[in-house]
Amino acid sequence: MSQVVQKEIAGRTLSLEVNRVAQQANGSVIIRYADTVALVTACMSNPREGIDFFPLTIDYEERLYAAGKIPGSFFRREGRPSTNGILAARLTDRPLRPLFPKGFRNEIQVVVTILSADQENDADILSITGASTALCISDIPFDGPVAGVRIGYNNGEFLVNPTYAQLEDSKLDLVIASTRDAVVMVEAGAQEVSEEIVVEAIRRGREANLQTIEMQEELMATHGKKKVTYQVPQLDGAAKDAVRRHIAQQSWDLVAGTKDERADVNKERRQELVEALAETLGKAEVLAAYDEEQKIAVRTSILEGTRADGRRHDEIRPISSEVGVLPRTHGSGLFTRGETQALTIATLGSPSERQKLDNIDPEETKRFIHHYNFPPFSVGETRPLRGPSRRDTGHGALAERALLPVIPSEDDFPYTIRLVSEILSSNGSTSMASVCGSTLALMDAGVPIKAPVGGIAMGLVKGDGDHYAVLTDIAGLEDHFGDMDFKVAGTREGITALQMDIKTKGVDLEIMEKALAQAREARLAILSAMLETIPQSRSELSPFAPRMYRMQIAQDKIGTVIGPGGRMIRSIIEETKCTIDVEDDGVIVIGSANAEGAQRAMTIIEGLTKDVEVGEIYTGKVSRLVTFGAFVEILPGKEGLVRVEELADYEIRRPEDVVHVGDEIMVMVAEVDQFGRINLSRRAVLEGKTPEEVVAASRQSAGDRQQRGPDRRPDRGRPYGDRRPGGFDRGPRPGGGRPPGGGRPNNSGPQDRNNNQGFRRGPGQPPPPPPAPPVKPW
Repeated sequence: MSQVVQKEIAGRTLSLEVNRVAQQANGSVIIRYADTVALVTACMSNPREGIDFFPLTIDYEERLYAAGKIPGSFFRREGRPSTNGILAARLTDRPLRPLFPKGFRNEIQVVVTILSADQENDADILSITGASTALCISDIPFDGPVAGVRIGYNNGEFLVNPTYAQLEDSKLDLVIASTRDAVVMVEAGAQEVSEEIVVEAIRRGREANLQTIEMQEELMATHGKKKVTYQVPQLDGAAKDAVRRHIAQQSWDLVAGTKDERADVNKERRQELVEALAETLGKAEVLAAYDEEQKIAVRTSILEGTRADGRRHDEIRPISSEVGVLPRTHGSGLFTRGETQALTIATLGSPSERQKLDNIDPEETKRFIHHYNFPPFSVGETRPLRGPSRRDTGHGALAERALLPVIPSEDDFPYTIRLVSEILSSNGSTSMASVCGSTLALMDAGVPIKAPVGGIAMGLVKGDGDHYAVLTDIAGLEDHFGDMDFKVAGTREGITALQMDIKTKGVDLEIMEKALAQAREARLAILSAMLETIPQSRSELSPFAPRMYRMQIAQDKIGTVIGPGGRMIRSIIEETKCTIDVEDDGVIVIGSANAEGAQRAMTIIEGLTKDVEVGEIYTGKVSRLVTFGAFVEILPGKEGLVRVEELADYEIRRPEDVVHVGDEIMVMVAEVDQFGRINLSRRAVLEGKTPEEVVAASRQSAGDRQQRGPDRRPDRGRPYGDRRPGGFDRGPRPGGGRPPGGGRPNNSGPQDRNNNQGFRRGPGQPPPPPPAPPVKPW
């Protein structure tokens, strides 16, 4: 029988419903917060033979129907998880993994399916709570419950589960997962907030999670299944004793041997142990016992004050940095810390190159992108290259989040920015090295960042009771043998991103406060070292980077620039070899590595959108000739008529006597009539007339035409651009050509007039107006 429990949290209802759907799973729950709904299931299978790790898989399935969208792919179907889906899966994995029994080897899969997204509440925190609930009520061994909550900070107030709209103005976006007793995971992005604000946000988050934990405990009491029994593989005591004796006989210093997990001495010792004990013990037993001895030796040494490489607890490995290491890229930075090395390359593009997002979140595009690559040679290994892994995606997103607060706005810097961090060598905290390398690359590219960003990874080793050690700049084996990986990034002013993963049941706020304080000192030291290489962003962009030019046009002119079917803007792009982005508010961004091309594009657009004013002088090109004058293109897409009498300062009979198609001539705008047609005068320029004289003459001419009546030319009732193909030829005259002798027919009689309706009238008075229609009585 299904059961629903619900509570009001931050003004919205959170509900958990079990035993309604997916009942063949070991555990399932429908979790709903406002109108965001997710189905979370947990399943378990038997352990695979020979496996030496815990195979936990979290799948976060975004269904676009949840937000009323159809996938944008060719097949119109969801494919591989989106970046946000991968990040949500990792966000769920980190707080769950340490709560499974140590040595548990059964395969566990948690599937989170988003069924409804209200575009106001992010579903990632529901994934944490829902997964915990499904595991708690199942027969899967799990030391829960655990709950997740999001904390924001705006105008001095903390917000519980802020909406997307509230997060836009929030200085903090922190997700905390906690049990009833301790914090198990923290991840945050921030706008340079202080360590005190972060600690207080974590405290508020723990308090909010207690309500959700109580809901899970209520369901466990009524619907919880009995947990299955399992066997944890125990290390053979004989293997431990044999390995210890051999280590003592050889007088090996295990702490020094773990300075580098890939050092030759470490490999040689492992091989020697396997060969020496091969008659009585298997290889797997020997290596497991040796790793256990190493772990005990390293942790004991750290708690006593000595790290494997001889550093103090708060000491950073040697740092070096370079910029401009690649000749043709827009910006590059090489950051090295100990044996960890990251090369980051910056590329600048036009606004149209921003990334389009196809997910259930309201955000549809983004203009700042950071990608992280971790090739196998960085750790001296071989493996097939199969594209970015989930780890690569997560590390890239963390660095992107750390840098986003210092990226200039699109109004100040109208570029799409892509960073790619190539990890060249790895021995601890490559994600924070990519943050530092990215800062160097941005500054080398001339991006006016608000402040440089640095990052550091903190570690933790807990002893008996309250004895613990917080480590600065952890190396690979300290991460492997330690209890926490706490990454903190920020500027001199405050934190911009952090991420905490732990391997124990949780940590208290005292440890987190000490880790944050120690991380601040390290971050400031790293920033000082980076600024010695490049103290500020370069004042000029790379010569190979495109230049972006912004211009503003009236919104009603956007259609003119784009043209029918986009023909006009495509022709401009083809002619100038520029990128052109037109925004809805009339802002146009033109990008080109060639300044001349950009200037030409701006000139064309200005011509298309500029209003022609009477009295202005233009240099235009003769586009076509007609019997009564010449059409001249004075601006791109805009042409006017120069009548025969206005083509020269002397009398001419034909336009061809003065100009030809393609000639460039200077003309003055004499008139813009009520239909928008432009009349031009070349004679006014030749005679040196002032705009005032031309305007007065134009008004006088317009008055004369009004007195004469409407123009009887059949082609004068529409704009110049709307002409029949082939110019102004009217085609054959009705009734044949002129009479013999070349004269005009006699139009004196009505019969002749009726038979020759197609002939042009000669000079004389205009015809009388047509009779008025009869007035009908009301």
